[in-house]
Amino acid sequence: MESVAVSKKRALVTGGSRGIGRAISRRLAADGFHVIINYRSNRAEAEATEKLILDAGGHCELYPFDVSDRAAASDALADIVKDQPLDLLVLCAGIRSDELLVFMSEAQWDSVLSTNLASFFSVVKPAVTHMMLNRSGRIVVISSTSGESGVAGQVNYAAAKAGLIGAVKSLARESAKRGVLVNAITPGFIETDMTENVPPELIKGVPLARIGKPEEVAGVVSFLAGPDSSYITGQVIGVNGGVYM
Repeated sequence: MESVAVSKKRALVTGGSRGIGRAISRRLAADGFHVIINYRSNRAEAEATEKLILDAGGHCELYPFDVSDRAAASDALADIVKDQPLDLLVLCAGIRSDELLVFMSEAQWDSVLSTNLASFFSVVKPAVTHMMLNRSGRIVVISSTSGESGVAGQVNYAAAKAGLIGAVKSLARESAKRGVLVNAITPGFIETDMTENVPPELIKGVPLARIGKPEEVAGVVSFLAGPDSSYITGQVIGVNGGVYM
């Protein structure tokens, strides 16, 4: 597997074993990337994603670490880039813990901000440092429509996702002259285990009148990772069926 990776572009997908992350990992492998699939603890789901990619003729490897653990993330990124360049980082790992702010616990606030926003510093900083030294690279951050519009019961989640948008725009300005492109995608209602309890009336409010598919987000990642997006940086692309415009 490692000998194959030498001749392929390499992509790290955090939270790449399930849901949107799985679709992204599969699409990038189909595009010819050697995909490094990060996950925190669910080895079974990660191995299932690995099998899907390998059975389709793609190339990948599994790399567990907790994106909210700054030391673990730093060590992992140092290991990933020590012998070969990292061409693409997709920051996809995220969690939700919904509650009205008046009832929200400190643990709910801290865990969501740590995993969804602080991970930008923990993972993106070492990755973009490496890419800027190589004067080449792409970073795609999966934010959320919640960070653009706000959602009742998601003050923690919306704050983290809005923070990612600001971080993407700022980093894009810092890294452009070094050949590193940084963009964000904001999914709306996408068919994953995080949206399985979304009330039907909310879906009826989507202009396209349906829930999105993870593959539709993966397709935009594929575009941002490819040659046709070479003049795009600092942008936020919504994949939301028109629910936020």
